[in-house]
Amino acid sequence: MPRKKKTEEKVAPLSAENVVGLRAETVEQPITETLETNYMPYAMSVIVSRAIPEIDGFKPSHRKLLYTMYKMGLLNGARTKSANIVGQTMRLNPHGDAAIYETMVRLSKGNEALNAPFVDSKGSFGKAYSRDMAYAASRYTEAKLAPICAELFRDIDKDTVDFTDNYDGSMKEPMLLPTSFPNILVSSNLGIAVGMASQICGFNLAETCEAAIQYIKDPDCDLLEYLIAPDFPGGGELIYNRDALAELYATGRGGVRLRAKWRYIKEANLIEVYEIPYGTTVEAIIDKSAELIKTGKVREISDIRDETDLGGLKIAIDLKRGTDPDKLMQKLMSMTPLTDTFSCNFNILIAGTPRVLGVREILDEWVAWRIQCVRRRVWYDLQIKSKKLHLLEGMKKILLDIDKAISIIRNTESESEVVPNLMIGFGIDEEQAEYVAEIKLRNINREYILKRTDEIDSLSEEIADLKDITNSQARIKRIISDELKDVAKKYGTPRKTTIVMEDELTEYKPDEHIEDYPVTLFLSRHGYFKKITPLSLRMGGEQKYKEEDELRISVEASNRSELLVFTDKAQVYKARVSDFEDTKASSLGTYLPATLNMDEGESVVWMTVPGDYSGSLLFFFENGKAARVPLAGYETKTNRRRLTAAYSDRSPLAAMTDFKKEKEMCVFTSDGRALIFSTSLLSPKTTRSSQGVSVMSLKGKAKVTDAVDVEKSGIVNHSRYRVRKLPAAGALLKPEDRGEDQLTIEET
Repeated sequence: MPRKKKTEEKVAPLSAENVVGLRAETVEQPITETLETNYMPYAMSVIVSRAIPEIDGFKPSHRKLLYTMYKMGLLNGARTKSANIVGQTMRLNPHGDAAIYETMVRLSKGNEALNAPFVDSKGSFGKAYSRDMAYAASRYTEAKLAPICAELFRDIDKDTVDFTDNYDGSMKEPMLLPTSFPNILVSSNLGIAVGMASQICGFNLAETCEAAIQYIKDPDCDLLEYLIAPDFPGGGELIYNRDALAELYATGRGGVRLRAKWRYIKEANLIEVYEIPYGTTVEAIIDKSAELIKTGKVREISDIRDETDLGGLKIAIDLKRGTDPDKLMQKLMSMTPLTDTFSCNFNILIAGTPRVLGVREILDEWVAWRIQCVRRRVWYDLQIKSKKLHLLEGMKKILLDIDKAISIIRNTESESEVVPNLMIGFGIDEEQAEYVAEIKLRNINREYILKRTDEIDSLSEEIADLKDITNSQARIKRIISDELKDVAKKYGTPRKTTIVMEDELTEYKPDEHIEDYPVTLFLSRHGYFKKITPLSLRMGGEQKYKEEDELRISVEASNRSELLVFTDKAQVYKARVSDFEDTKASSLGTYLPATLNMDEGESVVWMTVPGDYSGSLLFFFENGKAARVPLAGYETKTNRRRLTAAYSDRSPLAAMTDFKKEKEMCVFTSDGRALIFSTSLLSPKTTRSSQGVSVMSLKGKAKVTDAVDVEKSGIVNHSRYRVRKLPAAGALLKPEDRGEDQLTIEET
């Protein structure tokens, strides 16, 4: 058959009038209005419906998955394929199978990410402590709910929590799970929302239950006595600092320091690391250790490898002969993720509002919420028993005359009139009459009726007891405490993370393990660095440099000294002299921009050995200004490798120097002038990036070219150029004062 020709739509060319019309339709909208109408709903959705856990300890994705498994009968039934669970969960959580399966993986026993796993898994579910051990596809693994999930769904069918429609209104799902223990504290949780985040560390189940019981008894109790410290599924050691923990418990913000557990195998001369801090991975530890070995900072290790198998985590470290394992591990603990800090931010959704709460506030919110759950459960039971009692009371009236009841039923012509006739004949209501009418013929005997009516007394007592519970908060709290005791007894386990007192640890001090000896440091204009011992300096010949390169500065130091290297990008790099190998005068040395990983195009302009950071640095700029900055401003508590804004970048740097005692400096300009002044005329600046104060009053296009100590200036007549007040214009250099050409910082 011949193909039909496509109909072509003719589009009129875009005329100038049309363009004007289109432009007229463009409406400008303030950015604040755009954010409010477009961005804020998205941000709130992520915060409320995705990333932040609620008081039951779950995010929506966790809750939807577990509830689906519960409705599938996986609490007491056999395991089923994970793919089946994922497919069923999509009825509540339509965000793709991959996201659902990843959620189940983290909740599983095999992944080892939780203190109390909620999914009893079979197959490969990866490991929380390894980034390379991936979980198998959902079609290969199987899962069911762990026994502890019975505490998550306890009495969920008794109206203990509110239900809401799922995304398409085809079924109901719980808004919260009625957990009978404070799961919000037991299960570690991490969530990143928009503009906020949540990171909750896990606590031991038994300790958490005991702390909750004691809190119910006495809200002012010392929680640290019962909830000793966080407990992590990966084990390891927690470095105990009571003040830091008290701050964390009070504010909900803080951190805990964790370190690995290890043992020394003397026969094989190796160290086995078998537990690592929660949040880090085996690969991260091995990569960092390998980097230290490669750079020569750790020389005691001959090999390091991952020997993790079905028996559990293991990192094997082969030692060189004569190595002290304790000192080596102190070094590795300080330089690798074998010691790590777990930061906490207890951000929780309370009634739809994110709040950062301390542990005491969390327990207060959980107890209040649990009281509501128990009261709703008791009220549900009360209604059921009251209804049953009401029906049995109607049956009791039949006991007075069974024959009469039979007669009424037999003599009633229409079926629809049976219930009204029974209501009239015995003075009972419609529900009671309907119940009597439905009794089987075989049960219309005195024995059956007497047995049922005997329940009236016990039901009356139970109803009275339930009413008393609903009116007594003390009794409800007692029920909650009893349930917590049962949970701790059934599912409680010993602590996995052991506690080490902070004052019992021997911290690694790098200087103690570094050989100390005097050295001379040389820096060339092109950025080549040499560290030469006195013996090599005496025996060596002339210093070797590249063509057109020469010495910029030489400094006496020791092998344990720190080193500050300043660059033309107003940055300073921190290093240790011991990080560099000893060299000879005949070698070119180490190229600092490459060794210190400087930015592209960045060049070295100065270096200094700060010692105890008690001196000052003096920066001279081409615009005639100078800034005196205390060395203490460059001392950092952490091992930071680079500091930005090391000095002002408003004007190019002409020269710099360091000093501990006041001295005289000589400044030179491009128009042949010189100025001598005392550093005491400059007051120290509090900020490193200070522009400084004017030292020389420059004329025309003149600029400062260099600044050196008076002794190195080559000037004979000092008094001609010396001033006692700044700024000053200086004096023209006389021929006898010009001396040798001054060393200047050249542009590269």
